[in-house]
Amino acid sequence: MTPAVEQWEASVADLWERFDSFDRDDGVAAMRELSTVCPATDGRAAFELAGMYDSMGFEAEAGAEYERSLELGLDAARHAQLAVQYGSTLRNLGRLDEAIAILQAAPTHESTGSAPRVVLALALHSAGRKDEALRVAIEAQIETLTRYQRSMRNYAAALTE
Repeated sequence: MTPAVEQWEASVADLWERFDSFDRDDGVAAMRELSTVCPATDGRAAFELAGMYDSMGFEAEAGAEYERSLELGLDAARHAQLAVQYGSTLRNLGRLDEAIAILQAAPTHESTGSAPRVVLALALHSAGRKDEALRVAIEAQIETLTRYQRSMRNYAAALTE
């Protein structure tokens, strides 16, 4: 990473640290300004802007920026995070089939842990697929259990047989 990109990343991190001090419009304006000076040519500026739109309740605007960031390309961590964030946004917009598709195809990455599956469970629930949602939610937590993993896998599987 070049020094200019590192400085930009630090500025973005600082902005997110101050997130609670902004109202909706100021937070978006600050991130929009940062996105215009991003020295990288990939989709990281669009991704960060999408995240700010999303966090401030502008889901439709966030969706457009998530799409743009995908077109420009993202590193593995951001791509995994995008799946969670965009999937959640699509769910909030009522675009459930799209949300489910994105979340089912979400890449795994240590930065997101089980979040893609948890958000997938929410999207499935919103789509009225309650047994499948519960199965996904249970399966998302199995690896964190110190005992009963085999039993929970069997119980989860039985939900959608």
